[in-house]
Amino acid sequence: MPPARSQRQRIIANENEENAGTGTTRLTRAKAAALASEDSSSGVGVKKPLQSKKAAQGTMNAATQRKRAALGDVSNVTKGEAVEGKKNPGAVKAGLVSKAAQPTGVQKHSRTNSTRSILGVKDNNKKAVTELKRTASGSGVLGGIQKKRNTNSTSSTQSIKEEEPAVAPISKKTVSVEIVAREPIETKENATVESELAESDNAKDVDVKAAIAAGVPDLDVEDLDDPLMVAEYVVEIFDYLKVLEQSTMPNPNYMDDQEDLEWKMRGILIDWLIEVHTRFHLLPETLFLAVNIIDRFLSTKVVQLARLQLVGVTAMFIASKYEEVLSPHVANFRHVADDGFTEQEILGAERFVLSALNYDLSYPNPMNFLRRISKADSYDIQTRTLGKYLMEISLLDHRFMCYQPSHIAAASMYLARLILERGEWDATLAHYSGYTETEIKPVFKLMVDYLARPVTHEAFFKKYASKKFLKASILTRQWAKRYMAYYAYTPEDAEETEGCR
Repeated sequence: MPPARSQRQRIIANENEENAGTGTTRLTRAKAAALASEDSSSGVGVKKPLQSKKAAQGTMNAATQRKRAALGDVSNVTKGEAVEGKKNPGAVKAGLVSKAAQPTGVQKHSRTNSTRSILGVKDNNKKAVTELKRTASGSGVLGGIQKKRNTNSTSSTQSIKEEEPAVAPISKKTVSVEIVAREPIETKENATVESELAESDNAKDVDVKAAIAAGVPDLDVEDLDDPLMVAEYVVEIFDYLKVLEQSTMPNPNYMDDQEDLEWKMRGILIDWLIEVHTRFHLLPETLFLAVNIIDRFLSTKVVQLARLQLVGVTAMFIASKYEEVLSPHVANFRHVADDGFTEQEILGAERFVLSALNYDLSYPNPMNFLRRISKADSYDIQTRTLGKYLMEISLLDHRFMCYQPSHIAAASMYLARLILERGEWDATLAHYSGYTETEIKPVFKLMVDYLARPVTHEAFFKKYASKKFLKASILTRQWAKRYMAYYAYTPEDAEETEGCR
């Protein structure tokens, strides 16, 4: 057997201090084999098998039996203490926490100094919270919590005082204030408001009962589930729109104050604006508002003929901003005007027109009244299409300027139903339009008179001559020429029209 190599002894304090310079001697397997061979050759003793790692550690632990502060309870040092402390688990846990905190030099303070274990306090708190959840219900949640906390304080006063409460305490004063705030307070003002509301409700009930007695069904009931239809306020909304009709009416004789303008020039301008409106694919409400802006502005300001087109372009620009989701850019309006005006001129005219109107654009559009009447007509698409064409006649012919938008919408639906033979103007249509057949006839005859005349506004005629609008302009003119003798516009009707002006 070759002679064993000389082994260098490594001195360490323990397994965690490998870089230390003092301590016990650690023997490797090679050195142990060399020593065993020397002993056998010298005849001192018999060769013994090598000890296992666990056995060596057990021997070392049994020999030393000391506590290491570096890792605390990680090794087998405190295994014996853990076995002995099974009867008192709280003490063992406290010992482990203190050992783990020793190397840092920071002492961990516990919230309670009582002899009871922490787990016991948590169990009691869990039980209390469970009981609170069972007892608390409805509006008495606050009172139930306060009462339950007082009950637990008698059994475990010391632990509840030392532990931080899960729910902030609520005083009796706070609970009483909340209860008082929720109670209705009767005052003279509230009584007055309630009485006024009751009177208005009674008035509405009377109107509804009168309408039902006349055979008019309530068509708004079927829209109660649709929030977009606002069936609860639809009657008040249209009553308010009829009030606005008076304040937004232009002067029907404003052309008398215009030195350079005539009614024929206005008709040409509106016909051109209808063509612009069709090219930009704008809403019908935009066209009606633009014409109303033009008439109201010309009722207050004198305009030269060279600036009339600028007024029309500016009115359409303002109306598109008011009605459209995405309005055309000012450069587009400059382009359709054949660059006759710059963008700065259009923007300057916009400010001037708005200041002349006091920034009041709350115009009750006749399209709103047409939809209201169309609801009583079961939303017949053909009738409404013809009605839209007949309503736009009022934009081109200045004789309609003295009539309110709701009156024009009612006359349009009346004539459309008459052309399509949809039946008589019954009580339901009269109720939802606000006009009887007798009140409609002057406007109705004025429309027939316009249709029986030769075509003077080509853009307007071509727009409604397409299949998209059911060739409304061709159909209505054919009907007007056929029945012109029955619905002739007499001098008496002309005098009535002049009277409204």
